[in-house]
Amino acid sequence: MPKVRANNLTINYEQQGTGDPLILIPYLAADHACYAFQVAEYAKHFTCISLDPRGAGETDKPGGTYSTEIFADDVAAFMKAIGIEQAHVSGLSLGAAIGMWLAAKYPKMVKSLSLHSPWPKTDGFLKSVVEGWQIMAKASGSVAELIVLGIFPWCLTPELYAAKPDYIQSLSDFVRSRPAQPLEAFVRQSNAVLAHDVESRLNRITAPTQITFGRRDQLTSTRFADGLRNAIRGSEVVVFEDCAHAPIYERVDEFNQRTVVFLKRHAA
Repeated sequence: MPKVRANNLTINYEQQGTGDPLILIPYLAADHACYAFQVAEYAKHFTCISLDPRGAGETDKPGGTYSTEIFADDVAAFMKAIGIEQAHVSGLSLGAAIGMWLAAKYPKMVKSLSLHSPWPKTDGFLKSVVEGWQIMAKASGSVAELIVLGIFPWCLTPELYAAKPDYIQSLSDFVRSRPAQPLEAFVRQSNAVLAHDVESRLNRITAPTQITFGRRDQLTSTRFADGLRNAIRGSEVVVFEDCAHAPIYERVDEFNQRTVVFLKRHAA
């Protein structure tokens, strides 16, 4: 796995495929491998560059306050460090929050923007859920177990648990197999989620933007759809039926197909 020094961090990443560069930004507590079900398809059309964010995977985990804006600064510095002037940018949840900051603050660096399960500003409901995750993580002492037992039920529908228990088990085993995130790093990352507010910057986003939601997502539900679509000029919204917060795992083929169509439309 290659590593590069950027923004006073050593950032770990993976690169695969050919074509326009596509930066994939992980969600809370995840490393680059969280997009395993997408990279195989995306790499047929794009140079996929998936990175470990500050505090996760094999990237540095410094102390101090993390914010979604700082994460975006990390990504911008990372792109410069590996010689990419402009890229398609895609992120889920925390990754989408980072992507919005990146596109608003560094508009020339973003060729297209894919925001999956995004939210512009943390509200009271999302705050309550994430603070609950922090309590669970501290009580268990294991971020991996928090993800499997505390976060997955918010991200996947009950029907998926009932219909595909082996699949749920494989996702759980995958999480437990990845480099363990220290509890302190999870708290710093999740504090960035709690403080996230890019609402006043959304009108600075100029890149073509696709915004997607799961119809049954409660965390970042379609309650955010109109505000995002109205604030980001020319953006389009896609809703995946019978999905919660993670259509990337619940409707893999449909998710990949609909997102690739958008990405290819804006490729060179």
